[in-house]
Amino acid sequence: MRYRFLHCFLMLSFLSSLGMTIGVAQAAESKAENKHEAGFQKQITPFLKTYCIECHQGEDAEADLDLTKYDSASKIMTSGRKQGFSILDMLTTGDMPPGKSKQPQGEEVQQTLDWLKAALSDYDCSSTIDPGRETIRRLNRVEYENTIRDLMGVRFKATEEFPADDVGYGFDNIGAVLSLSPLLMEKYYQAAVKIADEAIIENVSDIIPTQNLRLDKFRSKRGTSGSRNSFSMATTDEAIGEFEVTQGGEYIVTVMAYGSRAGNELPKMKVTAADRKEKIFNVSATRGNPKAFEYPVRLKQGKYPVSFAFLNDHYDPENKDPNKRDRNLYVTGVKIVGPLQVSSEDYPESHRRIFVTEPGKNGISEGAAFKQIISRFTSRAFRRSVTDNELNRLLLLAKLSRDSGSTFEQAIKDVVIGVLCSPNFLFKVEIDEEPGMIRKLNQYELATRMSYFLWSSMPDDELFGHAWRGTLIENLDFQIARMLKDDKRTALIDNFAGQWLQLRSLDSMTPDKKQFRSFNSELAEAMQQETKLFVASVFDEDRSILELIDADYTFVNEPLAKHYGISGIQGDKFQRVKLKDDRRGGILTHASLLTVTSNPTRTSPVKRGKWIMENILGTPPPEPPADVPTLEAQEKLTGSLRERMKQHRENPACASCHARMDPIGFALENYDAVGAWRDKDGEHTIDASGELPGGIKFEGAKGLKQLVLGDRRDDYVRTLSEKMLTYALGRGLEYFDTCAVDQITAKLEQEDYKFSVLIREIVHSEPFTKRRENRSE
Repeated sequence: MRYRFLHCFLMLSFLSSLGMTIGVAQAAESKAENKHEAGFQKQITPFLKTYCIECHQGEDAEADLDLTKYDSASKIMTSGRKQGFSILDMLTTGDMPPGKSKQPQGEEVQQTLDWLKAALSDYDCSSTIDPGRETIRRLNRVEYENTIRDLMGVRFKATEEFPADDVGYGFDNIGAVLSLSPLLMEKYYQAAVKIADEAIIENVSDIIPTQNLRLDKFRSKRGTSGSRNSFSMATTDEAIGEFEVTQGGEYIVTVMAYGSRAGNELPKMKVTAADRKEKIFNVSATRGNPKAFEYPVRLKQGKYPVSFAFLNDHYDPENKDPNKRDRNLYVTGVKIVGPLQVSSEDYPESHRRIFVTEPGKNGISEGAAFKQIISRFTSRAFRRSVTDNELNRLLLLAKLSRDSGSTFEQAIKDVVIGVLCSPNFLFKVEIDEEPGMIRKLNQYELATRMSYFLWSSMPDDELFGHAWRGTLIENLDFQIARMLKDDKRTALIDNFAGQWLQLRSLDSMTPDKKQFRSFNSELAEAMQQETKLFVASVFDEDRSILELIDADYTFVNEPLAKHYGISGIQGDKFQRVKLKDDRRGGILTHASLLTVTSNPTRTSPVKRGKWIMENILGTPPPEPPADVPTLEAQEKLTGSLRERMKQHRENPACASCHARMDPIGFALENYDAVGAWRDKDGEHTIDASGELPGGIKFEGAKGLKQLVLGDRRDDYVRTLSEKMLTYALGRGLEYFDTCAVDQITAKLEQEDYKFSVLIREIVHSEPFTKRRENRSE
């Protein structure tokens, strides 16, 4: 590329102008006097030292919970808030301390519980709230692909061209893990060149329509015909074909031909089109190097004849040179080029999106055209108004390119490549103003957050218009509603629900073929589609988010209906069906989720229980100890899966977590490893009952759903709200996000848990509409 070094220079200068540091902004802990500190030192410190610290300290701390890090009330209430709630939960249910460890007296436990409840609930939401600081976020592969589509009208497969993005907090749009390696930067440059080449037409001839006529459709006067791509004439003859034009104008009929020599003349070819005056050519081209012979003609709309003729056959078998004994004509192609007149509408959309003007149009100069095109394109690419300094650097690049002999279009292409390599395009940039200050996002920043949250792409013209006029805030609810009706809303299902519900993992699942013969790629695709359509129905119809857990309908096509035992469904098209029993209904009974939480040869109550604890109830269990063997590795275990799991739980290191996970997972045991219903596992009758610590009992999927929507409803609503807010912000939640989550969940309860309320409250929340500037060191 002519100006690669300049593109790199531009990228570095853009980076320098931002003054950016790509890293994670850590929230500072408050050093203010804490009213709970005395109680912490009097009650909590002795309790932890006596009953907890022995197992929970240092690098080898059980469950990776090092309680020595939380040596003050303020730390438990801020950075250790999640750990505090975990301790509260374990003490409440009696899971900790473990049974064989020294046990606290009832009064000690109650005093500790009272302190934890009071301290963890004491978060002041009436004063200034820290909205957090979103780490500068690189576009992930999906966002890059969608942004190129909406910016330039080019379909670039970033998901195939770029390496996979890292995942944090369950999602691949988390700023803290979206690094930029030298390899990825090189791929960005290659992509920019490829995209610019596809988007911009440098030569007008590239867009003039061309019809390539088939030579086997031509008929000669002697009755002979050619092949699809060749017509040979060994004697004087004429071949006639036909073509049609749909638009009047200037055309060029081009005949590709070569000849063989004999005598003193070259082969002569006559070309005639539309019964106009003939044109005769001397064919000097020889085998292997055919030449184009052009015949210009002006035509109206209609069908026309076209012909080529061989005029001067000659045969000289006695010639000493075998290459000059027979004069023949060979035609290898006939094409109709035109109409030659080109208007702006004839250019592809990708070109028109960039070239909003041109030199000479309405008397505009080349310099003014450069400025207008570059300013508009760069502002859209950077998702804000381009600054004068940025614009001047890009105009300099265009001038250098033009001065070197590039055309106007080529110079613009060089600028486009530079812009697509800029951090201002590759990252969602929110520039710090005053260190430590809490400020509202400007309207371009807010529009960008909204569009990447709901569409995984850049703002559209309407959002840009409101941002430019400063009217986005007053039209926020209308814009949210509009965006949720746009076709691009499917990105929220694909990228939020697709990761929350692990739908992306379904493609890599490999259930044992001998045990699960019905499972194939077609069924896997149907499983995935059911969940997407179901989630979309809740989103699009603004239904209650509680229906995600239990509903009386789903979507199936014939393969999935057979898998579920639903009759009367034919064909590959999905249909919405009303469910007649409680075996299905809600995401927990979808074959997609049941399959991705299974092992290849059997179900996994542990995986299923763990997934529900993490993603539905918001109580993720700790990782298992490294030295605990898998179930399959313990050959001495016998009986049904439930019986073997019970024996496995006899390990004290496993008991407390499995006491929570296993009952939840076993509630789904009527579904095999690919989500099909069953009453037996081999010779063993399924027992889908469960009992959680505290004596909470339930039976099967129906009982589990009743538990989630009953006693654990608040946990589910809060967990989904936290997941969605994490996805919207592109960062993990911190203790200072508590007030925002409290407000979101309260509004959901007040307004019947409608999906639109969840989205609206997230967009209006302090963490979404504000930011804390980076603190000075």
